[in-house]
Amino acid sequence: MMSRILSIDVFFDFICPWCLIGKRQLESAIKKLQQSHPDVDVLLRWHGVQLLPQIPLDGVPFEAFYLKRLGSVTAMRMRQAQVRQAAKVVGVDIDFERIYRMPNTAKAHSLFINAFKISSPEQIERLLEGLFSAYFHHSENIGESAVLRKIAMYCGYAEDVIEQILTQPNIPFISKDTGGKGVPYFVFGGSFAMAGAHPADALYKAMLDALAVQGQAV
Repeated sequence: MMSRILSIDVFFDFICPWCLIGKRQLESAIKKLQQSHPDVDVLLRWHGVQLLPQIPLDGVPFEAFYLKRLGSVTAMRMRQAQVRQAAKVVGVDIDFERIYRMPNTAKAHSLFINAFKISSPEQIERLLEGLFSAYFHHSENIGESAVLRKIAMYCGYAEDVIEQILTQPNIPFISKDTGGKGVPYFVFGGSFAMAGAHPADALYKAMLDALAVQGQAV
């Protein structure tokens, strides 16, 4: 049986907890698709979106940023509790108390997109997980070159390769492709778009719909 290809474009930012939650939901949906349609190969394409390009390159204090954004400690705690609960559902623990810096993600996105050009899907998956984990689980400032270098080395990239991709020019990552809907934003088969961290079942249904639109009976 010939394999079929389903492209999935994912727009994301490293500092968005809903993007990490959405990634876990997407993984569950892809696993379900592989079980029900083993002849379908998924082509994942990640697109970095810089949500906060105005953040200084060395970042800003995390709590002060959210206090200004949400207006009060109570509002901030409520928002964080909501996110933590959603994260726990997909097996992710996010401890906002430990995160001290809201980073500028331009360098992280630049590292990722330049690595994407020369890496296998497995390497890209490790790097993506490494960057998310460094920020949400280890409270590291992913806006710093030294931190990015350490993450890339941990993910198996050679030192000379890391230097090469770190010294590439930073690319602006403000997406015009999500129609102002923010991230995470998924496009299945170039035809079905979904904004937000939807449950795995909803993402799976969108995959089936996209396959049907492609004229491939499901």
